[in-house]
Amino acid sequence: MKILVCISSVPDTTAKINFTGDGKSFDKNGVQFVINPHDEFSLNKAVELQEKAGATVTILTVGDASVDAVMRKALAIGANEGIRIDADARDDFFVATQIAKAAKEGGYDIVLTGKESIDYNGGAVPGLVAGLLDYGFVNGCIGLEVEGSTAKAVREIDGGKENVEVTLPAVIAGQKGLVDEAALRIPNMRGIMQARTKQITVVAAEATSTNVEVVGYEKPASRGNVTLVDKDNVAELVRLLHEEAKAI
Repeated sequence: MKILVCISSVPDTTAKINFTGDGKSFDKNGVQFVINPHDEFSLNKAVELQEKAGATVTILTVGDASVDAVMRKALAIGANEGIRIDADARDDFFVATQIAKAAKEGGYDIVLTGKESIDYNGGAVPGLVAGLLDYGFVNGCIGLEVEGSTAKAVREIDGGKENVEVTLPAVIAGQKGLVDEAALRIPNMRGIMQARTKQITVVAAEATSTNVEVVGYEKPASRGNVTLVDKDNVAELVRLLHEEAKAI
């Protein structure tokens, strides 16, 4: 079984977000980047399948050389090799096109992604990849087992869970719950040393159109000062909510 795991390099959730002076791009200075959390659950599931079924696990990232450190961490967790599409991940369709091309050429049985990246939260890439490849697609996956040419998946839906089966090859978009959070692997020294010798193949991007133009970014308005109200002073709380917060 061949598994392709698509990972994104995203700012750590504790990072302070700023934009460049012209407001048209993210300022990366001083920002720590990590594996997108949803992708990390999918990567750990792939490594589980590697150990149980002898699968080979390849990671793929669209980005410049700055994402190599995040890729090495993914290799240290247990992936066998990596592919980096040398291009700026400028929009969903562009990224999906690159993934679909690599998936088709590599003949992978399963394409594992996260359901979305935590920086843009678009959630469009997995479905676009499945559409471009004409593969079955399971989104919001929180459980996955593979039996022969069939994947049995559990996906989260409003108010419950849904059990589905999909014939391979398929695209599976995972999220928290795909593996136990306590079982997420932290690279150990042996894994880190092995990752240094694992191959990352850098390939040129597939030419494609872009349908998105960044007009500008702006940060949300800062929160105002907090006003503390005594728990017994209900009248004052109501006045503040009505006159200042305009909430009632």
